[in-house]
Amino acid sequence: MSATGGKYVLFTSLVWAALVAGALFFYLRHPAMHSMLSTGAPAPIAAGPASSGAEPAAPSSRPMEAPLSPVQLTAEQMRSIGVTTGTAEYKEISDDLRATGNVAINDRQVSYVQVRFSGYIRKVFADAIYQYVKKGDPLFTIYSPDLVNTEREYVLANDNQRALSRSSIRDVAAGARSLSTAAERRLEQWDISADQIAELKRTGKVITDLTVQSPATGYITERNTFPNMYAEPSTRLYAITDLSQVWVNAQVFQSDVGRLKLGDKAAITVDAYPQMTFSGKVEQVLPQVETTTRTVPVRLSVENAGLLLKPGMYVNVILKSSLGRCLVVPASSVLQTGLKQIVFLSKGNGLIEPKDVVLGPQVGNDIVVMQGIEAHQAIVTSANFLLDSESQLQAASGAYLQPAQGAGAGQGTAPGQTVQLEFTTNPDPPQKGRTRLRVKMAGNSGTADSGADVDVTFFMAAMPEMGMAEMKVSTTLTGKGVGLYEGNTELPMGGTWQVTITAKLHGQLIAAKKMTVNAKGGM
Repeated sequence: MSATGGKYVLFTSLVWAALVAGALFFYLRHPAMHSMLSTGAPAPIAAGPASSGAEPAAPSSRPMEAPLSPVQLTAEQMRSIGVTTGTAEYKEISDDLRATGNVAINDRQVSYVQVRFSGYIRKVFADAIYQYVKKGDPLFTIYSPDLVNTEREYVLANDNQRALSRSSIRDVAAGARSLSTAAERRLEQWDISADQIAELKRTGKVITDLTVQSPATGYITERNTFPNMYAEPSTRLYAITDLSQVWVNAQVFQSDVGRLKLGDKAAITVDAYPQMTFSGKVEQVLPQVETTTRTVPVRLSVENAGLLLKPGMYVNVILKSSLGRCLVVPASSVLQTGLKQIVFLSKGNGLIEPKDVVLGPQVGNDIVVMQGIEAHQAIVTSANFLLDSESQLQAASGAYLQPAQGAGAGQGTAPGQTVQLEFTTNPDPPQKGRTRLRVKMAGNSGTADSGADVDVTFFMAAMPEMGMAEMKVSTTLTGKGVGLYEGNTELPMGGTWQVTITAKLHGQLIAAKKMTVNAKGGM
């Protein structure tokens, strides 16, 4: 290749690189192009101000929640979107909270075995964990030099008491009784049973290997006894647990804890016994939250007949919670927007009004209402999503017209009137740019041929995915006589517009009409 040809190729490569870099820079600096390239839609064009009252789209921070406006629907519209109604009522509410849990030892049913003197363990009878023992059963024997010395003192005191009981000197007999009583009290303080003291007194023989008995009935859950082991008063030798009553620690979601109170009944089931249900009651809501599951342990006291429930068992729990008399609405009537809850009130004759409410818990198909509405108010129980969309659209466009008393007139007629509005455009359909608007009023309302105030509003909702804010274009028409009103408007773009026409006479609404039109022309 010649030097000239090589320079030409290099120059061409540099030009193409510059073009690509410029296109990439333009793409990154104009986010609206991202949507155009990904969807194939034309890039949006900012709408300029029009002489007819156009409001250009201006970048602004949109609120998290769109405002809502009442909605006026005809009977046909309500049927077509499936609007049904119900009422808010007071009911006695009781709820079943379902949870899982584990069986645990009842700490109040645990007995510990310790000796109150030092000594050496000789024989061990209860020699296994979870061995079942009854109250009074022998556990082990122990030899204690201190105990043996005290027993000898007691035996000698008893012998002296018998020998001196017939003494004519009253203080000598009383002193012998006092020594015997003091030795007996010392044995009692060392937890020597009354039967063992009686045997020692009867036989007069010192018991070198004392038998320690079980203080309770239950299972040995802890054992620290072995032959020839030296035991001290601080040594915990056994833990004996009575499992006739156990605890169940139910894991209840923190959002449901407020419904519970002490003494609430609970039904416990376990897979090991599918035909059985154990009864319990709420003993304590523990003051802690499991951070990983956001649950609160609720302690249930459960009678364990037959000792079927074992510590550590996984169980299912149904908690019976009574909420008392509450105002409730059907769950289908509540619209959750994310930041608030809304119920649509049915005012009659197709008038539907959004209402913010404060909710309590949901119980079955009902939701408790704490604030916002009253008993016996009519509410919408279906099609709430469609009503929410229409309410937002009317609030954004300012298209809602509060009906006067006697509302319920047909589309295109003001409440209580028989005035009809006929709307046309030139060109028909309208197009981007200048469009001639005409409104013809007809009826027997006494409307002057050219004395009414007639306004036409075009509204288009925002399209965030295309970088467009909402647009509204308002035009006031001029009377031409014989009920005809005309005026020009400037539509900033083609597309689907919601049109609202209002006619007022002396400040009073005499007719209104809403419709949707498709304007020609691009963006």
